[in-house]
Amino acid sequence: MRISPKARMNRLFRNGRCLDVAIDHGVCNEPSFMPGLEDIAGVVDQLVAAGPDAIQMNYGQADLLQARPERDKPALVMRLDMGNPYNDRRHRVMWAELQNRDEPIIGALEMDAACVVVNLFMLPDEPDLFRQCVANIAATRAACSKYGMPLMIEPLVMLPNDVRGGYQVDGDVEKTVPLVRLAAEMGADIIKAAPTSAPADFHRVIAAARVPVLVRGGGREDLRAVFAKSAALLAQGAQGLVYGRNIYQHDNPRRVVAALMAMIHDGASGDEAWEVYRT
Repeated sequence: MRISPKARMNRLFRNGRCLDVAIDHGVCNEPSFMPGLEDIAGVVDQLVAAGPDAIQMNYGQADLLQARPERDKPALVMRLDMGNPYNDRRHRVMWAELQNRDEPIIGALEMDAACVVVNLFMLPDEPDLFRQCVANIAATRAACSKYGMPLMIEPLVMLPNDVRGGYQVDGDVEKTVPLVRLAAEMGADIIKAAPTSAPADFHRVIAAARVPVLVRGGGREDLRAVFAKSAALLAQGAQGLVYGRNIYQHDNPRRVVAALMAMIHDGASGDEAWEVYRT
């Protein structure tokens, strides 16, 4: 019998909407992800003060959030897997592993997480990496069902390594939609999806998912462009955002969070979000 994840989902979503700030980049072992995260305790302090709906962290960071006394602090989303697809070269062996294969969500239960997240990588000419991800999800789904833990799956179609000097997300909607559909049919409660190259196509991702979709952020971009693209994707039916570098690598993460929260929860446009950020 599956225990309902509803109680934890309610901690993650407010009125069906969510801003999840990701700071779980340390397990990627990619130096370019680290600027802005050197003082991880200070980052958590800033984010708790900013008040997003959730913070996405790894087991070894989670105490910085969950040891705090505030009753209304952001919910914890815990990353369960790690791998090497984010580096700027193709490794001899590409891999993705759960931190704890025998008891995948034991750390999330210990830390009172509201949700767990696992990758579903599809890289060119790397079928074994894809198989590893499927096995990771299968093990995690079984554990989540046992304990009523929401499972967020992150399906990522990647471009060849040599296209832009490192694996980058392929926004081709014809490739993205089938992988999102696979994630949904493996039992995702939430899908963290990369934007399609044309935001107007993102409604196809929403239709394929049949569960709440949160948009993945990716690398840091011009902030005003981020707000404009975010507004377009939310208008297509996304129920929130999972942004990391576009928040923690800015000089004032608190103001970025305020602007994104206005978009997600108050329906602010990209231009209105820009004004929130400025003021």
